Amino acid sequence: MEPPGPGQVRVRVRAGGVGFTDIIMRRGYYPYAPKFPFTPGYEVVGDVDALGAGVTQLKPGQRVAALTVHGGYAEYLTRGAEEFIPVPDGLDDAEVTALILNYVTAYQMIHRSARIQPGQTALVTGAGGGVGTALLQLLRVAGARAYGVDSAPKTEVVREQGATFVDYKQKPFDQSVRELVPEGVDVAFDGIGGANISRCTSAVRKGGQVISYGFTSAVGRDGGSDNLGSLTGMLSLFVGARLRGRRPSFYGITQLYRENPQPLREDLPKLFELLARRQVRPVIAQRLPLLSGIEGQALLERGGVRGKIVLMRELSSEG
Repeated sequence: MEPPGPGQVRVRVRAGGVGFTDIIMRRGYYPYAPKFPFTPGYEVVGDVDALGAGVTQLKPGQRVAALTVHGGYAEYLTRGAEEFIPVPDGLDDAEVTALILNYVTAYQMIHRSARIQPGQTALVTGAGGGVGTALLQLLRVAGARAYGVDSAPKTEVVREQGATFVDYKQKPFDQSVRELVPEGVDVAFDGIGGANISRCTSAVRKGGQVISYGFTSAVGRDGGSDNLGSLTGMLSLFVGARLRGRRPSFYGITQLYRENPQPLREDLPKLFELLARRQVRPVIAQRLPLLSGIEGQALLERGGVRGKIVLMRELSSEG
């Protein structure tokens, strides 16, 4: 095993996440994916195993977290020391893993993009998934009233986060939301894209905000990339929503992190505090052995996953 270079840290991975972005990367539809071949894995929690020359802010054995974007499906990971954020003692590895991508995404959309205020109303599509449940929990912490859109099997997981459940298969969800909030909600958070954008726009009041992220509909039913669906979603967001008097924006954690890593370094410790106080409780869909990324992606592709899939060293055969 090669030692870390100057300014680098080698980490022994304890846990890593499996997310839809890993699947989009594998299928060749993600702007920040490296060239093939590469190792997926968007986020990790691990122990500092070795320090490169000049690294003084971390110490061997210290538990750290990182937004890796790729490379996390591994037993060891080497990156620049500045990418690792210390993790406080007493927090569960799987729950910390869920914070790095899902909860930072939700937190930054709520507080940096929407600037939600207590008493406001919010719509969340894909509400039973990893980012969806994070949004619902953090909206509750922020004092907002949330409406979670998903299918019937996820009714309870949405309600458990304190949100009003909306079944998108029963009727168009914008109609359901308008029946509950006739004036329209203040903001909609959509991670699906495509036709969902227009429905979100209809559910939001005039002058309100439509925030999109992820665009999971960009992957077609055949497993390939649905470029037309993605283009339609972006046009609906930035042209359609604006023409109808709503404020559109697109959030991408990777782009933001590459432009300025400081917001993540500020926000993740805030989430550690919320987790320690149990004000947020990440929904862990399944804990799999560390090198079971393929199995984790297969579970996501089959659909119906509630919360975050986490790969964990302690479940691996080598212990």
